[in-house]
Amino acid sequence: MTTAITGATGLLGRCIADHLRATGGIVRAISTRTPPQSRDLEGCDAIIHLAGEPVAQRWTVAARERIINSRVDGTRELVKAIGGLTQPPKVLLNASAIGYYGSRGDEILTESAGPGNDFLARVCVEWEREAQEAEKFGVRVARLRTSVVLAQNGGALEQMLTPFRLGVGGKIGDGRQWMSWIHIDDIAALMSFILATPALQGPVNASAPNPVINADFTRELARVLHRPAIFSVPRLVLKALLGEMAQVILASQRVIPEAASDAGFEFKFPTIGLALTDLLK
Repeated sequence: MTTAITGATGLLGRCIADHLRATGGIVRAISTRTPPQSRDLEGCDAIIHLAGEPVAQRWTVAARERIINSRVDGTRELVKAIGGLTQPPKVLLNASAIGYYGSRGDEILTESAGPGNDFLARVCVEWEREAQEAEKFGVRVARLRTSVVLAQNGGALEQMLTPFRLGVGGKIGDGRQWMSWIHIDDIAALMSFILATPALQGPVNASAPNPVINADFTRELARVLHRPAIFSVPRLVLKALLGEMAQVILASQRVIPEAASDAGFEFKFPTIGLALTDLLK
C-alpha cells in the first residue's frame, strides 16, 4: 500500500510513517507549503492528512487565523486535488481533535456526542466538514479525533517531565477535570487499523479506553518518576500565561473510543499506568 502523508515531519507523522514502513508499506511525504496538486497524489491507495498550525500557542488574532486556515483551507485544497485524480485513493484519514466536543464535565463522550461551541470546537467542525467532501469522489473518509498523545520525545508529556523530575510538578487547577490520552504506539496502530478496515468511517476517537481525571494522571506520573507531586497550577496562572488557549488544558473531556473498540481494535496500553511505565521505564 502506498500512503501519502501530510504533516509527515510532526510527532504523529513520523510515528505513523515508521509504522507503515515497518509493515511493508510505501510512504510518500506531501508538503503543504503550497497547495497539494493531483500529481502529488497519483498512485496513492490512502492519504493521511495531519498538517496544521500548532494549537499550543497564545491565540492572538493572527494565530487564530493560521489555526483555522491551515486546517480548513488546507483540507479544502487537499480534497480539490483528490477530485482531480483519475483514480482516487480508497481512504482519507483526516486528523481532527477531541477539541470537537468542547469541555463537558463528567459527560461520557463517544463519537455520537455533539460538538462544543468554543473556538477549537468550531475549528474542528469546519475541518471535518471539508474532509467529508472527499466522499463525493468515492473516498472513504475517517475523521480521527485525537486526544493527548503521550510520547517519549515530543508532545505534552515531554513538556511535563522537567517540572515533575525537579519535584515541582502537580495537578492543574483542582485536578477534577477529565483527561483523555493515548500512547503514541496505540495511535499509530489505530491509524493503520483504520486504513485496513473498510467499515471504519466517519468520526473515530483516538483515545485510550480509560480516561483519567488530572489528579490521577498527576499521581501516576509522579509514581513512575519516583517524585512527589504536592503542588498545583492555579487556573488563573495558566490563563495569564496562555490566554484563551488555557481552556484546552483546563477542559474536561471524558472520551471513549467506541468506534475503534466496536470494530475490534485492541489497545496495547489501555491504562495510564501501563502507558507511562512503558514510556518512562
